[in-house]
Amino acid sequence: MTFAQRAALQPRDISSIVPAGDKPEDVVILGGGLAGLFTALKLAQAERRVSVLCGAPLGQGAASVWAQGGIAASVGEGDTFELHAADTIAAGAGLCDEAIVHGVTYEGAARITDLLACGAPFDRDLDGRLSLSREAAHSRARVVRVGGDTAGRAVMQALIATVRKTPSIRVLEGFVGESLMLEGNRVCGLIARRKADGLRLSFAARSVVLASGGAGHLYEVTTNPPEAAGQGLAMAARAGAVIADAEFVQFHPTAIDIGLDPAPLATEALRGEGAILVNLAGERFMEKIHPLKELAPRDVVARAIHREVTAGRGAFLDARACVGTEFPERFPTVYAACLGAGIDPVSQPIPVRPAAHYHMGGVWTDARGRSSLPGLWAAGEVASTGLHGANRLASNSLLEAAVFANRIATDIAATMPVCDVADWGPLPGMTTPLAAQTSDRVTVARLRKLMATKVGVMRDGAGLKEALAELATLSIECDGIDCANMLVCARMITAAALLREESRGGHFRTDHPTTSPALARRTLMTLEEIDTVIRKALGGDVPSVPVRTAPTMEHAR
Repeated sequence: MTFAQRAALQPRDISSIVPAGDKPEDVVILGGGLAGLFTALKLAQAERRVSVLCGAPLGQGAASVWAQGGIAASVGEGDTFELHAADTIAAGAGLCDEAIVHGVTYEGAARITDLLACGAPFDRDLDGRLSLSREAAHSRARVVRVGGDTAGRAVMQALIATVRKTPSIRVLEGFVGESLMLEGNRVCGLIARRKADGLRLSFAARSVVLASGGAGHLYEVTTNPPEAAGQGLAMAARAGAVIADAEFVQFHPTAIDIGLDPAPLATEALRGEGAILVNLAGERFMEKIHPLKELAPRDVVARAIHREVTAGRGAFLDARACVGTEFPERFPTVYAACLGAGIDPVSQPIPVRPAAHYHMGGVWTDARGRSSLPGLWAAGEVASTGLHGANRLASNSLLEAAVFANRIATDIAATMPVCDVADWGPLPGMTTPLAAQTSDRVTVARLRKLMATKVGVMRDGAGLKEALAELATLSIECDGIDCANMLVCARMITAAALLREESRGGHFRTDHPTTSPALARRTLMTLEEIDTVIRKALGGDVPSVPVRTAPTMEHAR
């Protein structure tokens, strides 16, 4: 089977898709992280009804839960949103949308207030003021956190508790998004698979919000949960949406190197507190690389650690002097991960290596969170709003999720009437489960290794072309829609990386190691355009990928 056929893969028997109700949902949100839940809560405040679909139980499977550092916002004395914006633009390496940056940083304080109202237990000092930490490339201490390194989990627990008691929000756990549905050019719902039995349901909706997370699990070493495998981006791309900046993947410098998948994270706050990076010889190698040393931008630190690890010199995060015996209280998550691997960070340096952490690319959206397809919005890591540019500033991701969740809810609420919150249509009863798909585990493992070696921290043109050819080969082995979506997302990242013949932010080409002023522009492409790039790169012997691979309403009826 060709890649084109695999990219277009739909349930073998489209008639087996069961409508989820007789009338459209008001809003369907795919994703149960901060972006999805905050959008749902804001819509509920506006008296709009919403269904949230997520692949894992709330509190699991979302990268938001794993966020250790916190949320960046200019809420401290002497800080301003203009300073926060300047730091964000500097980190973005010339590709930030400055209007978006100023708008998001301006709204940051209000969104922190919203989260506090939802019960987020942000740390405070003895005077009751929010405790703030400083992270890499920030000029001020402005990261609001919880318990040192538990911000994501604590904020999510507060949101989940609020969502659970909100009658106009219906949460459907254990549902995996597969495809968007179209009426002409408009997104009119989505098809999701119930993991428990393979049953596929079609959810017709007036508005669809993708909040499905990033693509870190396309890589062999990642800090992301398995659910973050680029599914939402691929669904949008297959429906014809514009994808922006796909080549820009941020690799967190200090994943704890203990062989776990996903890799535990040694939060950047440790370096903010004074932890240093050394190799096996005890050499503090960042001193020779950047004036900010360990607090240099993440891409700089990630490449430095990558070079030490690949050269066999190893890399270690040493917090003995700056944290020492306070480690269990100040950074309990990192401490527990280390102890589980037999490492005591109080008295030992922590082995680290870069890991795929955050995708700056995603579904292109405007300032209201609208995609290029009517009826489709995107928020959180699946979206590319222009805030991050070529390199995300630390702890700006949860801020972006909260700001755009609020904007999307406002935009959607303006287009539909107030709902009857009790008017839920029932889900259909059980039907005969579909036959299980052939396992794609081996194919996915090969895909992840390929992305790590050829499309990772450091790339080159020859390796990227080899990756594209191998991705086409892997498509022949791919059986299921989940694997097909992963391949679509991987193809877009790889082809965009091949096109950008320079090094900028999170994208580093060893064959083009300098930044080109002529390429100081965002990458905006559809799946059809990506296919043209691939055919040209590989000599035209790769089958094209159909643009319209999403089912229509007629298929789902």
